[in-house]
Amino acid sequence: MIRKILKYLLFTLLTIIVVAAAFFTYANIAVNQRFEKSYQIELKPLTISHDSVSLALGEHLSVIKGCTDCHASDLGGKVMVDDPAMGRLVTPNLTKGKGGLPADYSTEDWIKAIRHGLSRENTPLKLMPSQEFNLLTEKDLAALIAYCQSLAPIDRELPKLEIRPVGVLLTHFDKIPMVPAELIDHHREVVADIPNEVSLENGQYLATSCSGCHRTDLKGGDGHIPGSPKVADITGSGNVGKWTEGQFITALRTGGTPEGKHLDNNFMPWQMTKAYTDTELKSLYIYLKSL
Repeated sequence: MIRKILKYLLFTLLTIIVVAAAFFTYANIAVNQRFEKSYQIELKPLTISHDSVSLALGEHLSVIKGCTDCHASDLGGKVMVDDPAMGRLVTPNLTKGKGGLPADYSTEDWIKAIRHGLSRENTPLKLMPSQEFNLLTEKDLAALIAYCQSLAPIDRELPKLEIRPVGVLLTHFDKIPMVPAELIDHHREVVADIPNEVSLENGQYLATSCSGCHRTDLKGGDGHIPGSPKVADITGSGNVGKWTEGQFITALRTGGTPEGKHLDNNFMPWQMTKAYTDTELKSLYIYLKSL
């Protein structure tokens, strides 16, 4: 009797292993097909000015849009995560130093990467949050590219990005935006500019940078990867609805909340948001509280 039970349990276990292996193989093939898909897009001309005003705006955008958070403070790239199960997530060196971009990397290549989440070959970039950058105004996109083009070369050779089993499954089930090019309207018209003033419109524009973590409705939810904390509701129905403008600004500049908590920069990048101007933070507060 015991021998029959053991045989049954062994058969069940082997069946589960075979089914799991088959499903993972299917998921891995499907994910790689998504990585290799070629997109046909039409790039509109963009005038790039390298004057001091544009470069200053581009540098500011590189901080508040998270470029320096992901690609390192000097934009020379870094290994963000190296997990045996998840994978090795690496952000590239954005300068033209050793290990960085090729010498002939053009303005069109920058537009593809930032606005469309695509490589020079029109295949998807991994984890590049272009679903947010796609909404940049023409003025901001041009300024950001101008600043990136002005970077001094940094010699930094990095290991290749590698997606491991858990990363493959999270990508397959769309738990992480590994293929942002799929989330973009590649034919969307670019807005020329949004006035940098305290307004609902400016706040809505800025809140695009919050949507990657807090979801498109900004109401948060479960953490994006296993083990990560719950993502907060930052609309008027969450804590932001209870905070004053001053408390909101203090939280985004110091990481300290009115409730006496200290925000973990790994999950709420207040070291990035502290670079927002008063005008930007006031606009963001107005918009979030209105939701």
